[in-house]
Amino acid sequence: MKKYIFKVLLFTTALILSASCSTSLNRDKSDLKNNDMTTETKSLSEEPVFDIVTDMGTIRIRLYKETPRHRDNFVKLVSEGYYDGVLFHRVIDGFMIQTGDPLTKNPSKADLYGTGGPGYTIPAEFNPELKHKKGAVAAARRGDAANPKKESSGSQFYIVQDAYNCSQLDGEYTVFGETIDGLDVIDKIAAVMTDRRDRPVKDIHIRTIKPVMQETGQQNSK
Repeated sequence: MKKYIFKVLLFTTALILSASCSTSLNRDKSDLKNNDMTTETKSLSEEPVFDIVTDMGTIRIRLYKETPRHRDNFVKLVSEGYYDGVLFHRVIDGFMIQTGDPLTKNPSKADLYGTGGPGYTIPAEFNPELKHKKGAVAAARRGDAANPKKESSGSQFYIVQDAYNCSQLDGEYTVFGETIDGLDVIDKIAAVMTDRRDRPVKDIHIRTIKPVMQETGQQNSK
């Protein structure tokens, strides 16, 4: 138990620091509202659905209308193919799986995995009703000392595998979506062998993320 708690504390520190490098170099782009959107989001529903196609299966997620900045940013990045080929660079069984760092497309930058991003942050969109339940999709961010407003990384996100162990993150990290199919894939990814940095020994890629046409009358499962 002590060993597990220690790993969780290490993860939280790493998660907090994940966006620090790219953001410090782009402070003039610190708010998403200063970054032009290239995707016409009006053509999508208020809560768009996407398939995250990985080497180990597909995770289908729905984004929340209550977090429009995070939703629209995700749509923008997907439309640009930003996530195609990125790795799950941090995986902790019984906690979460993290991805979204563009540096992971380049093996020569392995020592920098977890520090990459698009060069801007997103204002926090906390909602007490949006919890770190199993399959929740949430944004990584810098630590409170350098980031008192708890702004999110522009691209890195994690998916909750264990709700109980992630409950401590409620109100600290923006939850902006949920898994509606593929919880078993999350479990499979979380169970892979990892090294001392919680990086999978065998690379696990996001092959692509693609929008899914929603059926009329589809219910929100929040």
